[in-house]
Amino acid sequence: MATVRLAMDATPATAEQTQYLTFTVGKELFGVGILAVKEIIEYQSLTVVPMMPAAIRGVINLRGAVLPVVDLSVRFGMPPADVSKRSCIVVLELGVDGERHTIGALVDAVNHVLEIPPSEIEPAPSFGSKLRRDFLRGMGKVNGKFVVLLDAGRVLTFEEAEALQELDACPT
Repeated sequence: MATVRLAMDATPATAEQTQYLTFTVGKELFGVGILAVKEIIEYQSLTVVPMMPAAIRGVINLRGAVLPVVDLSVRFGMPPADVSKRSCIVVLELGVDGERHTIGALVDAVNHVLEIPPSEIEPAPSFGSKLRRDFLRGMGKVNGKFVVLLDAGRVLTFEEAEALQELDACPT
């Protein structure tokens, strides 16, 4: 299993985020704050868990821990992702309702880490986006194009957060 570890910046969470890991889901370019990213791993076979929300595609064993994997395509209202050679699982550490959860996000391809200054980030639009507005941190402008910046902690619904808590309680 190929793994890429990203150096975590010691900057406090209150500092303005400027670095974003960009990736594609469908034909769209998304970004998530680099401080939420623990690592990027090559896609591997998932174990399906019955009665999980549709967006939770399955789980993997990551160094002895159960890691739920969310299919961002499904989460964003698109058909399930087709797995290809470029598919990756982005391992994120999220704060959901005061709890810390580690999840995997299935993406079509990881692109780059981009530095986007706060002055180049527009507020989330109130129309024209297929995503719920509360999922968005904003729209980053890079070379005349937009990158949809996600608020990773809000991409999960209450139902999915409860399912994650149930998986966290499972013995490994």
